[in-house]
Amino acid sequence: MEKIKALEQIASQLEDELVICNIGFPSRELYYVKDSPTHFYMLGSMGMASSIGLGLAMAQDKKVVVFDGDGSILMNLGSLVTIANQKPKNLILVVLDNECYGSTGSQCTYASTTDLKKVAESVGFQNTFLFPESEKNIDFTPVLETEGPVFVHVKVKAGNADVPIIPLEPEEIKERFMGEVQQI
Repeated sequence: MEKIKALEQIASQLEDELVICNIGFPSRELYYVKDSPTHFYMLGSMGMASSIGLGLAMAQDKKVVVFDGDGSILMNLGSLVTIANQKPKNLILVVLDNECYGSTGSQCTYASTTDLKKVAESVGFQNTFLFPESEKNIDFTPVLETEGPVFVHVKVKAGNADVPIIPLEPEEIKERFMGEVQQI
């Protein structure tokens, strides 16, 4: 499955959850398939989506869905340990694993030799899901119904969709997202 198709399928099943999306192409692709003021599109800080999502989940009760990449999660494995130990019941971490740094030139990561789902389980995640690359349809309902923290490993094909850049300034992204969070 292509990354944009995985994002499209998962996003179509989200309602009013707060979403943090990894830098670069994942944010551009999510914006393209389903923009929402409840989505925070990261434009920098590679590796920090999981940490930002953890902070947001701990600060309020609404469900938080983080879209991260294998390269980013490998850059910040400490966030998995922290999430597992803090145990936010409202956090879902989705790792879109294409075995490369897709936003910086598609250099290979070590995800091809590292089972990220097993890594998450080994640091204490009790609830994990795997959607293999061959999966044609992602039913996200069981994930949304599971108490967090939840780790979701989605294997996707390498490559990025040809989508335009997000037509919002960073301040606009931040302000509209903060407006949604302040209403909670």
